[in-house]
Amino acid sequence: MEAAPAIELEGLTRRYGERVALRDVTLSLPYGATLVVFGPNGAGKSTLLRILATLLRPHAGTARVLGRDLPGEGWAVRGSVGLLGHAPLLYRDLTGRENLAYHARLHGVGLDRAEALLEQVGLATRAQDKVHTYSRGMVQRLAVCRAVLHDPQLLLLDEPRANLDPAAREIVEPLIGAASGRTRVITSHDPAGGLADADVALGLRDGSAALLAPVREVDPAQVGALYR
Repeated sequence: MEAAPAIELEGLTRRYGERVALRDVTLSLPYGATLVVFGPNGAGKSTLLRILATLLRPHAGTARVLGRDLPGEGWAVRGSVGLLGHAPLLYRDLTGRENLAYHARLHGVGLDRAEALLEQVGLATRAQDKVHTYSRGMVQRLAVCRAVLHDPQLLLLDEPRANLDPAAREIVEPLIGAASGRTRVITSHDPAGGLADADVALGLRDGSAALLAPVREVDPAQVGALYR
């Protein structure tokens, strides 16, 4: 018997007033696989991530994530999802350590896990400093720690390497890369890099799926065409 997919969407649609942000998106992603989502700004990439994270309700179609139907069973999914978006979801007036301690309590995770992550991303020596004193790259590294703190099954990554220099990208790669073994959905504007990092490619244009195929069947030029 074939295993159920980690993510299964059928006719997924979401509107903001009269504007359609996602239109009739249908796809299936196995456990442990990575979906890369391409498309120009406003194409619906972040909206898709927010629906999968249970932060938005679809207006039509169905979404099943980690064996649960959304939005009805969103309560059963949230603890198994890690979201890394454009907003870091950190308190600027708390220290890096206090931020992770807060999220650790929310997820019932030991503080030793938070300390290990701070060490892993090179923030242990700045852990007592308030987040508003951090550079953008440091904030992004701390946000990565927050997203993986509870060892989620599913990672939702909105341009996760933004603001990171090459050394920092290498540091966070074991936490959010394919080697983590997690199911991942990643948004990207980098055709070659995004395809190299994924198993399945989805190209959105005006909320619709203009491209959906295994990455081995996709050429970077096809991705580039989404932006013209």
